[in-house]
Amino acid sequence: MKKLYKIIVLLILTCGVSFAHAQGDAAARYEVDAKRVGVNPTDKDALPRSREFIRLDSTYYVGWMYEGIYKFDRSADYLGYKNAAIPLRKALALMEKDYKNTLMNMYSSIQFFAQNVNRYQDLFMITNALKECYDNLEMPDQVMDLLDKIDSYHFRKDYFGIYYHRAWTYHRNRFFTSDKFSFLKNSVEENEKMAFEWCYRGLAFSKANKAENDMWFGPMQAEQDRMAISHYLALLHCYNKNYDSSEYYYRQLEMGGAISWSNYGGMQSEVGNFENAINFFQKDQYKTYERMLREPYYYLPELFVYGGKTKNAIKMSQDIIQQSGSTPGFGWYNIALARGYLYDGQLDSCEYALDKAANFKEIHIGTTLTQSQYDFSINLLRVQLLDKRIDEVKFLNKGWWYSPRSLSKLLSYKLQKVMAEYTVVNELSYNPERNRVVYDLFCAESTTSFDEAWYMMKDFSPSFFQKKYEGYLSNDKRLNIQRYFYLFAARFKWQDGEYEKATSDFETLARSVLVDTANEKLFLGRLYESLAKAYDKKDNEQNFAFYKNSLYETYPQLLPFSGIKMQMHLSTAGDNDDNTKEVISDLKDCNIKWADNGSIPQAHLQFNKRGNKYEVIINVSAANGKQIVNNERIIFSKTKDVGKEIALRLFGKGGALEFDAS
Repeated sequence: MKKLYKIIVLLILTCGVSFAHAQGDAAARYEVDAKRVGVNPTDKDALPRSREFIRLDSTYYVGWMYEGIYKFDRSADYLGYKNAAIPLRKALALMEKDYKNTLMNMYSSIQFFAQNVNRYQDLFMITNALKECYDNLEMPDQVMDLLDKIDSYHFRKDYFGIYYHRAWTYHRNRFFTSDKFSFLKNSVEENEKMAFEWCYRGLAFSKANKAENDMWFGPMQAEQDRMAISHYLALLHCYNKNYDSSEYYYRQLEMGGAISWSNYGGMQSEVGNFENAINFFQKDQYKTYERMLREPYYYLPELFVYGGKTKNAIKMSQDIIQQSGSTPGFGWYNIALARGYLYDGQLDSCEYALDKAANFKEIHIGTTLTQSQYDFSINLLRVQLLDKRIDEVKFLNKGWWYSPRSLSKLLSYKLQKVMAEYTVVNELSYNPERNRVVYDLFCAESTTSFDEAWYMMKDFSPSFFQKKYEGYLSNDKRLNIQRYFYLFAARFKWQDGEYEKATSDFETLARSVLVDTANEKLFLGRLYESLAKAYDKKDNEQNFAFYKNSLYETYPQLLPFSGIKMQMHLSTAGDNDDNTKEVISDLKDCNIKWADNGSIPQAHLQFNKRGNKYEVIINVSAANGKQIVNNERIIFSKTKDVGKEIALRLFGKGGALEFDAS
């Protein structure tokens, strides 16, 4: 989740500050110190100033510091951070060479601190920027070495955050071992234990030095330290499923005005409080983030998909992509956009967004989300996309089984799906935290949804996964997630041929489970889909009709890809010429059962000719009268595939106003 970026305001004492020049040209360094006054390392004039400072005295750290921080402040990709790290490392080496003793004695007295506070500030700027470069370059060994170097100065006040940065670094790299990075342990559990340990060491350090630091920095200084570490403890407890402890720390952070609402939203989503999760993510939606992933714009669209608000998910993703451009986060936003398109039935647009994400070199700044999760999310969505491609072919041509063109498409999609599944399974097999971020269905550190997990598991070993989710029912304490485990266990029973037991479980869920109907429409849709298939198999026409109508009312975009044949009544009005007749004929060739009456959805098409173009206005009401499609418009000049597009839009699919299949 989002890393805590805290602006540390150092105590600037009003007494005079003197610069002791340990080595080098004293006159040149005096000139550098005079000229740097009023020019911050992030100012537009900082780069030419840095070159001037280096020219005056290349052995003085200040010129290299200005160059490094200037480049760091403007970096947004791998090369930028790599280039910024070079002068920052040089600045740190030169500073240590000349001022190591000064730094070692920084806390010897308040007078000495006051005289040398500028060196302290410079060290903070250099090491903080260098640490972020290493983080963004995925160099955690170097991060830990840098934190050890700062620790070696034995500063009494941890303005540098060496304890919680160590905790963060263990947690962010928890799924690796010492074979990859030397400081790590050899399991997720051991690395998480080390993350906790560094947090508790930080609290103990702050407590041990509280009395002296209170005299120097004021009585609230220890509270600031506690808030910083509590942020990470809240994240760690959530990941380790200690939800009461996580809630405790989030409450403490809220009272201290230091809470990350985005992180808290992730925790609320994990325990199934989806309305709370949306509200908390929205609190951080307009928070300023500099050149990094804005997590609300990744997770809110996913929550909107859960609630059937696919158009909202698409719009939010499009807006942030347009706003941020090709900066860090662009790839993640395209994954979110692809998910919105996928669940809205816009498969071509989904594929386009996934390809953009796959071809973008994402940098995972200030977040625990990693490249492996990024790749896995793209590939898992691609599996579902290909699965839906197969169902779409069958939906758009009711005679697909004797159409050479359709059969060729199906074969191609099935081969692509096999390859995509192979990639996903390989990625998963090498992921030591697959139980936590995939099989658990809801995890704040996950980048895929519960429904996407189903598309990965459904074609593999249903009996194994049935037992796994029955185990979750016994051991997982998240009451609002129990219904998802129950549904998965029942669906795996169905996959394994235990139709009667599965149907009984589906019925139990439908009778007894209380659901947040505004935000869990995807859960309800999958339940109604399962019940419709169960009653179709039992030839119970009445219940079959009831549940497929319920599915249409709840999440209509799922139906064309479900294999369930929907009944509808169709009426048309307006222009009636050869072109409109061809469109209607193609529509009727889709896998929809057209009927004249009954308690079924009512579809109405209004055709209007405008010059050489046609406009069709689509309205559909469900069997209970609820308006599902309201004045959806398509403008076309060529009739090719227009009927097929209308068929999909009868089920709530969005798309471009002007349609052209060529």
